[in-house]
Amino acid sequence: MGQFFARWLAQLETTFVEKQRYLLLVDGLKNTLIITAGALVIGVVIGSLVAMIKYCGQDSRLLRPLCWLCSVYTTVIRGVPVVVQLLIFYFLILKSSDGLVVGIVTFGINSGAYVAELVRSGIAAVDPGQMEAGRSLGLSRLQSAWHIVLPQAMKNILPAIGNEMIALLKETAVAGYVAVQDLTRAGNLIRNNTYDSFNPLMLVAVVYLVLVIGMTQLLGLLERRLRRSDKR
Repeated sequence: MGQFFARWLAQLETTFVEKQRYLLLVDGLKNTLIITAGALVIGVVIGSLVAMIKYCGQDSRLLRPLCWLCSVYTTVIRGVPVVVQLLIFYFLILKSSDGLVVGIVTFGINSGAYVAELVRSGIAAVDPGQMEAGRSLGLSRLQSAWHIVLPQAMKNILPAIGNEMIALLKETAVAGYVAVQDLTRAGNLIRNNTYDSFNPLMLVAVVYLVLVIGMTQLLGLLERRLRRSDKR
């Protein structure tokens, strides 16, 4: 057993320490977190706008064309695999852009379609009387939705957006298709250079697992605080 661990430690040194290959993982982790954070911001902004347009466009002739476009957007984005979207943006739409930018934009637009449905369902869970109260005060449907309904819906939306962030983190593992050195690609580069498949890939898996567990714990803390605020 002692000889096994000695050989394993020697292999770890050869795989990660030699030629400072561990720095590839550090840079890959940084890029993964940048893509996740940037895409989540874009996704929340796009998703909120799309959800508000679809919600308010039900009774507005002016917004019906935009509502139709939003429905097409969510249908197409949710129906096309994210890898295909990534390749389309990299080779056809953002051909001169850096792979990191392409990753942020692509995952952001992809996430926006899912966030839109989360926001829409959160708004639908609010008592319809809240909208009627806003309209009785002279507010338009859009103003009532923005100032009255949406703030109340945030308690239903925030935990779901947290889950979307976790899913988004794992989806970024395919960013290597567009020459982005994310965490997964960094592990694969080390594997190719050292012919050691076990250690790099297992370390990448452990890092993803730790990140997801950490996010899950933070999400659970947020949900408990929201529940306590509801009881007050």
